Amino acid sequence: MLPTIGLNFIDHIVGNQPDEEMVPVSDWYEKNLMFHRFWSIDDSQMHTEYSALRSIVVTNYEETIKMPINEPAPGKRKSQIQEYVDFYGGAGVQHIAMQSDDIIKSVTKLRERGMLFLDIPDTYYKNLRERLKKSKCKVKENLDTIQKLNILIDYDENGYLLQIFTKIMQDRPTLFLEVIQRNNHQGFGAGNFKSLFEAIEIDQAARGNL
Repeated sequence: MLPTIGLNFIDHIVGNQPDEEMVPVSDWYEKNLMFHRFWSIDDSQMHTEYSALRSIVVTNYEETIKMPINEPAPGKRKSQIQEYVDFYGGAGVQHIAMQSDDIIKSVTKLRERGMLFLDIPDTYYKNLRERLKKSKCKVKENLDTIQKLNILIDYDENGYLLQIFTKIMQDRPTLFLEVIQRNNHQGFGAGNFKSLFEAIEIDQAARGNL
């Protein structure tokens, strides 16, 4: 019998929308489900050399259900959001994030079962180590292990989160999964968006869709 992985509950679910549909969908959640805006980011903040996105996170009154809503923004090439919309045929769930109390253990067990994750360049971890030296944030986990497993770290003055993303789960570039561990941090890894986007674009370019 395979050992347990240690994924406890769904942390959030991310949806992709066609261009100019993010705000109407966000408004629908607010009007019909009494959700409110929790966080947002635009393409001036979230972009790479080639592509960009916009995102609004909506949540219920208790802030126990969080739904980031993405849409593509104009760029030099096709963004991963537009690629999703094209291959899925419209709006849908981009990825599901599952919470773990021990992401190192969870990811190790998932890898043993054959799960494939995005590759993160070594330069990310070199820069991360330099930034952490100047920060008050103290990461308890071993950074060498974090790097070996391709886990991302985001942090602020209150705490940090650890997150990792699988490769595409289907024969189309649509759904993938995230594993996330929160240590007094309620964000969505905004500090990792550029690195994540670039890692996804490497796979996207390999598919010939960038």
